[in-house]
Amino acid sequence: MKALRFIPLAALGLLVAACSSDESASGKPEAKYITIEASIGSMTRATTTGNSAVFDAGDGVTLYAWTGSATAVAADKVVNGVVNTLGTDGKWTPATPMLWADMVTPHYFLGIYPARTVSDFTADPYTLDPADYEASDLLVARQLSGLIATQNPVSLTFDHAMAKLYVNMNFRNQWDETPAITSCVATAASTATVDYLAQTVTAGTQASVSMPAIAAQTGYEATYSSIMIPQTGFRTVTITIDGQDYTYTHDADIPLEAGKYTTLNLIVGRNKIELGEVSINDWTEGTTIDGGQAM
Repeated sequence: MKALRFIPLAALGLLVAACSSDESASGKPEAKYITIEASIGSMTRATTTGNSAVFDAGDGVTLYAWTGSATAVAADKVVNGVVNTLGTDGKWTPATPMLWADMVTPHYFLGIYPARTVSDFTADPYTLDPADYEASDLLVARQLSGLIATQNPVSLTFDHAMAKLYVNMNFRNQWDETPAITSCVATAASTATVDYLAQTVTAGTQASVSMPAIAAQTGYEATYSSIMIPQTGFRTVTITIDGQDYTYTHDADIPLEAGKYTTLNLIVGRNKIELGEVSINDWTEGTTIDGGQAM
């Protein structure tokens, strides 16, 4: 008769735990933690001090993940708006743990910077804050190839959803010195809705967008700049000096395109504003469009 071998209960408990760490009750491997790696595409990020090609320690991105279809964000999400913060060690730390649903199901990912909560992924309301580059420079990353848990960490490449505008000014010699500028205002939309998966931005109605002054660009006496909503119909900039408005209206739309900056070079005189040129560039490089003049 064979002798029976007994396994102590404590040891049996260890075996069960070891099995459950690798497999679920259904026999599929259990979910592991989701981690991310984030970068900014070929373009730079707008900051209050200039342009930066990388994220800074303390930056936060909101992550959404779901299964099912790459063409629509599922109502029942695997990760629902968890903020990941970049540490000084270069690693992103989630506010709460993020788990894969399982090890074999394709997952889809959406990352948004600055961190924000989204309830409508096809028409998320957006409001421009011209005085805050960081808050207005909306970056979006889409990873819709259908990753599985063995492809962790998730690589996210962020692109600009917004445009950027520079207004450079030189002044006619009617002024003895560079005049004090009270304001520089663009007549353009300041609200929009964002469709994150379709990668489209729908501009609202035009309003007055007050642009803040920045350090004057080389060859100019004054420069104003702002993140702008991509849109058509933008033509007019008004500069106020000593209580008098000087308005420039282009004879065609001045393009404001996602991921591009538009530079408007103006020559301001006491009686009129002349256009030097309008250039439309990627946030790295691009082309130039010559302009005319306006009374």
